[in-house]
Amino acid sequence: MNKFIRGTLILIAAAFLSECVEFLVNMKLASELKEEGMGLYMSVMPVLFLILILASLELPISVSKYIAEHKQETHLSLLKHALKLGVLSTVLFSLLTAAAVSIPSTFSKFPAHIHWLLFALIPIAAFSAVARGYFMGIQQMSKIAVSNLLRKCAQFLLLYFIFNLFDYPLEISLLVALGALVASELLVLLYLFSMFVVHLKGLKAVRYYELSGKQARAKLLSVSLPTVGLRIFQAFVNAVQPFLIQMTLIRAGFTAVTATEHFGMLMGVAMSIGFFPAFIAHSLMVALIPNVSDAYARLERDRLSNLLHQSMWLTLLYGTVSVFIMHLFAEELSAMFFSSPVAAHYLKQLWPFFLFHFFMIPLQAYLIGVGLIKDAFLHSIWANAFAFGAVFVLGSMPSLHMDGVILGMNFGAVLQALLHYFTVCKRIGVRVWFVPRSGEL
Repeated sequence: MNKFIRGTLILIAAAFLSECVEFLVNMKLASELKEEGMGLYMSVMPVLFLILILASLELPISVSKYIAEHKQETHLSLLKHALKLGVLSTVLFSLLTAAAVSIPSTFSKFPAHIHWLLFALIPIAAFSAVARGYFMGIQQMSKIAVSNLLRKCAQFLLLYFIFNLFDYPLEISLLVALGALVASELLVLLYLFSMFVVHLKGLKAVRYYELSGKQARAKLLSVSLPTVGLRIFQAFVNAVQPFLIQMTLIRAGFTAVTATEHFGMLMGVAMSIGFFPAFIAHSLMVALIPNVSDAYARLERDRLSNLLHQSMWLTLLYGTVSVFIMHLFAEELSAMFFSSPVAAHYLKQLWPFFLFHFFMIPLQAYLIGVGLIKDAFLHSIWANAFAFGAVFVLGSMPSLHMDGVILGMNFGAVLQALLHYFTVCKRIGVRVWFVPRSGEL
């Protein structure tokens, strides 16, 4: 069994367990926060993810890509410079976060002390990113798998014990929910960084080549900056989406509270269920980046074609089965969160969105591996601009409202996945059904 298959299977197994725990987390949150609280929780999550992306500088991607492509002699020097970038990132984004939270209206609808959680996230994200990238690059996927499972288990246990021991009002409950997430990220940092320090000592024991700071930064930032740009845009889309959907529903005749409740059912219930199988897509993404980067650096065209073939057929297999099951048992699955037929209807209507997102995630990893990050960025801009326009126009119609919102989201996902796929096929020189042709590498 090759490294790609073995690493992917390890990640999938751990991710499945993690998603099972995540399901329990969302059920616990739904029972404690109710419809309005879930709407607020889902509205603040994109902000937290944006901070995680910015503070990490997408170093997991750039470090893993470099480690996979280059000899061991340069690894130690690069990692030292990556840690210095982590320190710089912590200082810079702590200052920017302080400036943002000083604006009175920025977090007015969220718990009063949320800014302390934001500050805590920044160093956690910056330093765990370096360790995560290193283990991805050397394809020790078991450590990545354990860290992912540890995060979800810690979050659930904290929520379970705190909410069972105490009864809080909505504002404090929101703060507890967000605090549990940050605490779980801290535990992951402690685990990964302890393993990382052991590996650094091992690298010091062998002969290594010292990179200059300029060289190391150039290598890391040549991948990190465009990837951060892509992730910032995606996070921006996720941050704007709650306000766009709620504003669109109000234009269609919903009250502000009703719009928030329906958004909570869409994101907290339908999306939680629909993205459950995406742990396989994310496992593929983590395994694909170092493997594709290595194969592309060595100009191994057959290996690139095989990696694409394997990942696409695996996605087609689990994706079609997943959306069929979700459509068939939508009412039963939704009832695990809220006893609402509306959430089940949303889940059924979103099947194209989920299926094409399953394809989109490994394809984006493939684009990063073959050096087409800019193309991935442009695809995201075009697809989301189209989706937002469709959501606004269709969702504002009183006859469609939420159905119009969902149609717009479906259109955007299909467009972005197709753009990714045809671009990958062109770059590695295969036709859409993996028939070889003359093409560039």
